[in-house]
Amino acid sequence: MRRRTPRTALGAVFGGKGRLRSGRPLGSLGTTAVLVITLCLGAPAGQAAADGPANGDYCAGQCADILPPGANGSATLAEILANRVFGTQPAHADDELGPYDALSSGYPSLTDDTLTQFFNDSSFGVPDGQVASVTRPRDDVTITRDRKFGVPHVRGTTRYGTEFGAGYAAGQDRLWLIDLFRHIGRGELTSFAGGAAANQGLEQQFWPQAPYTEQDLQRQVDYIREHGGARGAQAMTDAQAYIDGLNAYRVKARYDRTFPGEYDLTGKIDPITNAGEIEPFRITDMIALASVVGSLFGGGGGGEVDAALSLLAAQQKYGVTDGTRIWESFRGRNDPEAVLTVHDGSSFPYAGRPDQPRGEALPDPGSVEAEPLVYDRTGSAEQGARHRKDPVGASAELKPLRGLFDRGVLPADLFSRQGDASAVKGMSNALLVSGAHTASGHPVAVFGPQTGYFAPQLLMMQELQGPGISAHGVSFAGIGMYVELGRGQDYAWSATTAAQDIIDTYAVRLCEPDGRAPTKQSTGYLYHGTCTPMEKLERTNSWKPTLADSTAAGSYRMQVLRTNYGIVTHRATVGGKPVAYTLLRSTYRHEADSIIGFQMLNDPSYVTDARTFEQAAAHINYTFNWFYADSRDIAYFNSGANPQRAPGVDPSFPVDAEPAYEWKDFDPTDNTAARTPDAQHPNSIDQDYYISWNNKQAEDYSAASFSFGAVHRADLLDERVRRLTRQGGVTRAALTRAMEDAALTDLRGERVLPALLKVLRSKPIDDPALGAAVQRLESWRDDGAQRRETSAGSHRYAHADAVRIMDAWWPKLVEAEFRPGLGDPLWNALTRDLTVDESPSASHGPTGGHAGSSFQYGWWGYVDKDIRKVLGEPVDGPLGTAYCGAGALDACRDALLTSLAEAAAEPATTVYPGDDSCDAGDQWCSDAIIQRPLGGIEHDPIQWQNRPTYQQVVEFPDHR
Repeated sequence: MRRRTPRTALGAVFGGKGRLRSGRPLGSLGTTAVLVITLCLGAPAGQAAADGPANGDYCAGQCADILPPGANGSATLAEILANRVFGTQPAHADDELGPYDALSSGYPSLTDDTLTQFFNDSSFGVPDGQVASVTRPRDDVTITRDRKFGVPHVRGTTRYGTEFGAGYAAGQDRLWLIDLFRHIGRGELTSFAGGAAANQGLEQQFWPQAPYTEQDLQRQVDYIREHGGARGAQAMTDAQAYIDGLNAYRVKARYDRTFPGEYDLTGKIDPITNAGEIEPFRITDMIALASVVGSLFGGGGGGEVDAALSLLAAQQKYGVTDGTRIWESFRGRNDPEAVLTVHDGSSFPYAGRPDQPRGEALPDPGSVEAEPLVYDRTGSAEQGARHRKDPVGASAELKPLRGLFDRGVLPADLFSRQGDASAVKGMSNALLVSGAHTASGHPVAVFGPQTGYFAPQLLMMQELQGPGISAHGVSFAGIGMYVELGRGQDYAWSATTAAQDIIDTYAVRLCEPDGRAPTKQSTGYLYHGTCTPMEKLERTNSWKPTLADSTAAGSYRMQVLRTNYGIVTHRATVGGKPVAYTLLRSTYRHEADSIIGFQMLNDPSYVTDARTFEQAAAHINYTFNWFYADSRDIAYFNSGANPQRAPGVDPSFPVDAEPAYEWKDFDPTDNTAARTPDAQHPNSIDQDYYISWNNKQAEDYSAASFSFGAVHRADLLDERVRRLTRQGGVTRAALTRAMEDAALTDLRGERVLPALLKVLRSKPIDDPALGAAVQRLESWRDDGAQRRETSAGSHRYAHADAVRIMDAWWPKLVEAEFRPGLGDPLWNALTRDLTVDESPSASHGPTGGHAGSSFQYGWWGYVDKDIRKVLGEPVDGPLGTAYCGAGALDACRDALLTSLAEAAAEPATTVYPGDDSCDAGDQWCSDAIIQRPLGGIEHDPIQWQNRPTYQQVVEFPDHR
């Protein structure tokens, strides 16, 4: 899709200089633009056209959404105790979990009329008779909650009041969670919540990515104010009003003792005397929170050191020329068989392999060492968790809560990543069909983010109505001054993680200030010819036992070194000379700049059509795929602060830290640089349909990781939605059925097993046991290769044995197919770059156990290409050489049969070894989604489904 000229005057204002993109300041906004923005921000929300609905809601009851487990994410100490002893739930803590779960069995008979059995009506306001409560924290705002789910509907007569109400409602629903995440953002989780090993691991994993000082956080607030023009100033005013509302609730809850019970459990407040305090919130907390969210869901790239190591291993195995060619075939930067979101043939070149690479800084073999992070361990930090019988403050009445957080108040794998910073946990999908192919003639969309399953959720549902704001949807707790994903008056929007490459690794030459010869441990580096000291950033954390965390007292210090080219991650030699490898992210020091784009998405006077939606999304510097639907159009835009790299720089490998290889117009002061123009980001309006499941965006838009290959989980959506579109007459229910059908399907069984079976059946199978195993797999494939219950609530899979065989076989078959040909060094290097498997029960995988999201990362594309080559079938973009049986069909078949025999004989108790939630051998439970507790409340497991956490189903029949 080529960019179109904006129709509106305001769109024209923001089509050029006004947008907040690093290196393109907003301070240049003219007087007229500022006046227009100010007028728009002051316009009353919900103001409809003369013939439009009075409340500004044009969806006419055809918009719905769902966010398990429930809106209420706060529980008092008494409610936590009741949950642990009696299994009771606070009001609205889990009432969206049942409808969400039920779709897995109810979707085959779903109709438009029955959608609200599985989703919540997301119409604006609360109907008469459905009001559960009305709170007025100020005269200029009301917070109305509905009876069914308890969602806060915030309506303000002033903009300050609206934002104050949003913050107040956030305190009501997520006070403890917000407090947790601001401490994660500052690398202070263990000091705040206890020294459990999981808590230590989280802050050690996150803090090095954004090791900000308090001055750094404040500087980001000031940057938005100084460079954001009228919208930037308004955004920081809105943020302060939100913080004011959050603090107002904090004070009230502390006064009337309705604060979350986790403050008692972690020793912040004494449960007997009520002594203690909840620390006031500050606007810089918003930056710390945004840095967590941005790092989790809005980054892409990195991993250049691991990529260099696997390239060197390939070159050592095959020689430089063939090794590079074979490595590139696994890297698959522009795999011609990859499923695309923009499938109309449009090309958007970015981050590809240059014809003549310049400045590459590959390490000398064997020289790479990871930079240490942790120092000065004492107590339990050094010796692991030790437990005391009677933690501080324990009493007989509270025994059920002793040791509640010994394993951490947050799951150890909360921030689990595939390999490196280049890829985050699986998240989000989108299905949109244009009005030309629907029953009504209006577009239909089913979309949402997959942000993991937690209790309470990281996201918070809300409706905001006030001057310049009119939206319903979800926001990340603590930065919810605007709806981040949801619907406006006559449009809806959502996002999936894009993860294109906005991170580069630089090799900085080490030096000593006095001119001595540097070593690999030197802390000086050459910056534009001058030996410059690295900046040392430290965080010291200590803890003591509490009621719910009986981990023994301990402490340790984290240290990172910062350069003008980013954070030091490794040390090595390049050509015999010592270097430090540093990671530079384009959004570093700009964690909250995206607030401008979200402000626009909430402003009904700004987003009036698909083009103005694209312009709003372009102000978001996180790497997201944005999708839009109204009554006329569907649209797609890929956002992100894509740096303009120097000619010849290959972003897949480390590059010399020299001016010739820096980003264009790079200035380390605020980490600013020139960004690629918006028109060069993949974008489209009114394609026949769009699908996204964190897949490749468009032709020539190079992947930031190894995962965009011939088989991707997005194929499951693409095949189903393409079929629906060709048939025509698509409805909301039909598109939801397509989504859920894919959500229960095993990618390996649908997309790879057919080719594997061709190899196995290329000759008769003499062994009866193997023949029976193959027959089970064939029956499963023929029945859709799904992981679904025999009946609702049975907790047993149809084709259970075939599913067990596949789960046991896949890692064995991949190793049998590839390891002999690759050899151990290259096999080990490539499996560090891309994990072999990510099935629902793969608790060792990147998302951890019981996480829902599955099949994002794996070797299924490699297996598929290799097996088709062995079969003599066409392969577009094949691997550099054949691996299964060295390309011989009979030898390949023998390898597959041998590995299958081992898998078929493996008992369920070994395939599904059990954990704290499931007995060994319990296949359904091993897959099941469990809301990971971020506090004291727990919920029952639900059926696995590979589906967004928050999800909308929308079809607008009218437009302003």
